[in-house]
Amino acid sequence: MRRRVFEEEHDLFRESFRRFLDKEVVPHHLEWERAGIVPRELFTAAGRHGFLGISLPEKYGGGGVQDFRYNYVMHEEVQAAAVNASGLGLSLHTDTGIPYLRQLATEEQAGRWFPGLMSGETITAIAMTEPGTGSDLGAVRTTAVRDGDHYLVNGSKTFITNGINADLVIVVVKTDPSAGARGISLLAVERGTPGFTRGRNLDKIGIHAQDTAELFFADARVPAANLLGTEGAGFGYLSANLPQERLSIATIAVAAADAALGWTLAYVKERTAFGKAVGSFQNSRFALAEMATEVRIAQTYIDGCVLAHVDGELSAEEAAMAKWWCAELQNRVTDRCLQLFGGYGYMTEYPIARAFVDARVQKIYGGTNEIMKEIVGRSLGL
Repeated sequence: MRRRVFEEEHDLFRESFRRFLDKEVVPHHLEWERAGIVPRELFTAAGRHGFLGISLPEKYGGGGVQDFRYNYVMHEEVQAAAVNASGLGLSLHTDTGIPYLRQLATEEQAGRWFPGLMSGETITAIAMTEPGTGSDLGAVRTTAVRDGDHYLVNGSKTFITNGINADLVIVVVKTDPSAGARGISLLAVERGTPGFTRGRNLDKIGIHAQDTAELFFADARVPAANLLGTEGAGFGYLSANLPQERLSIATIAVAAADAALGWTLAYVKERTAFGKAVGSFQNSRFALAEMATEVRIAQTYIDGCVLAHVDGELSAEEAAMAKWWCAELQNRVTDRCLQLFGGYGYMTEYPIARAFVDARVQKIYGGTNEIMKEIVGRSLGL
């Protein structure tokens, strides 16, 4: 059944991006997992091929196309069974970092930052989470106090994707601590800013190639010219952009579940037990039939969400539904698939083992699944 979400230009883009992954990623990803970080050259290579600036304005050299279906294609291809590259950090740059900058940057800021965003020489990150706040953005404690032409930023952030590689970090700060959520602002903090330091590259149970860091600010002097949008309006900007981030997580989840299903189908047709192919047992057939159906249903729902997002109609509640349910699906499918691999599924040389541990964080970042259910529940008038 042909999926109606994509058009010919997306199919051509998919072929191009797949060739890029085959050449630039597949031969190296296991090495990057061992290193705990991808090289910066991956971003510049992606930039040379035009994969980073699709949504940025043409007058800055970008593609001028705000069509999330291109992002969707990239997610599917990165997660595909033949690639299985969970930790590239490209989606954080294109789906989360760039949209804030595209929407909020002044002409002066755009002139400074957009060329590097497109070339891959300027890697983005967004710093929301703090050691004591988790998903509660209104409770952030990192402060930014105006001091002439600068802000003095003090505080810390943790679990920051691209935190080591990032050159431009969008930091959620309190410019008015007494105003609660209405006192939140966004500051773009550049590499080399005095008082801005990075902690360790955190050791995670999965997604090992993705650098995830602690960030520290001790009277960090950030130019006032790096304020994004209006002071005190940060919570509104976050609320407007988080649905896309959550939709990204959902698209990745469904693509990863589909890849796990593909590996498992191939394995159970070849692996024998008691003189028969493992896939010939009724339990195997039923389990795979259930998973194949669930993945297809989820894919159809996500296709609809993506089209709604392209049309500017995706609600925060729909994005929350997509994020929590698809993240649960990914975890459920990878767990059941690993079981069908038997002991081999526990060996990290098999991609299903890595996919199993990679899946777990999907229920945590982007807002925990419990927070997603809270958003959906409130939309029901509860």
